[in-house]
Amino acid sequence: MSATTRRAFLQRAGRCGAAVLASQALPGVLRATPLGGPVGIQLYAVKDALQADPAATLKALRAIGYGEVETAGFAGLSAAQFRALLDEAGLAAPSAHLPFDADNLGASFEAAHALGARYAASGSLRAQVLRELAAGAAPPSGMTLEEAHRTAELANHIGEHARRVGLQYVYHNHDFEFAAQDGAIGYDLLLRETDPGLVKFEIDCGWMVLGGRNPRDYFARHPHRFPMIHVKDFLPAAPDAPAARGAELGHGMIDYRPIMAAAEKAGLKHYFAEQEGPFSRMSQLEAARQAFEYLRKIP
Repeated sequence: MSATTRRAFLQRAGRCGAAVLASQALPGVLRATPLGGPVGIQLYAVKDALQADPAATLKALRAIGYGEVETAGFAGLSAAQFRALLDEAGLAAPSAHLPFDADNLGASFEAAHALGARYAASGSLRAQVLRELAAGAAPPSGMTLEEAHRTAELANHIGEHARRVGLQYVYHNHDFEFAAQDGAIGYDLLLRETDPGLVKFEIDCGWMVLGGRNPRDYFARHPHRFPMIHVKDFLPAAPDAPAARGAELGHGMIDYRPIMAAAEKAGLKHYFAEQEGPFSRMSQLEAARQAFEYLRKIP
């Protein structure tokens, strides 16, 4: 996961606007869940607990109330073995974050099918793209336009092969895609240069906000490109914190009520709670419970 300096964090957060940041007050009237369906969680949020005891962790998530997960590795198991644990816990995995080798995509797609996933998502394509472009040089702080062009080409390639086997490829962002480069934004170029039928996007709203952009603007400009989102929060920058620190939902700086409303209007299908570390105030599973309670209180 990428790190953001305190100075950059302050500059970026300041550009996000009051419509995205601030209010933590929760409404008093409960709705069943956003979208009226199951609440999801990205399993990266409980990766330590999952590694220690995958079966017990998945059952604990179901006991909290989650109905869907998005995978990020299989805790040392095969995809088929992990699917068996999901079935035993009563959880569905509509999406999986997978590694992609452009020359050998079959293994990743087989894993998605074993899980019963519809979406095959990349956590990031950056390492693969920069290996080709930079040949060992230190990565730039932001996505260059050359990197964006190459990433779009690779995403279209993955998306085309995913479609052939009945899957939908999805690109997930961090914050580096939003750095301005010669007046342009890499993420905007990705949206323009990828085929809408082959490449969908999963907005990680927390990272997008840190990148100085408002998820609601993207939902309005590109409806039906974002079938999924990550619901993630960060603490405001502090003098003793050189990098942005993750926060439990409802205890950070992002108000997800307007974001969820805009996402739903734009065709959102699934959403997954996620949290960056360090988990200094509560355990990963306790934070997952906090996230569930926050999400089910969104009107």
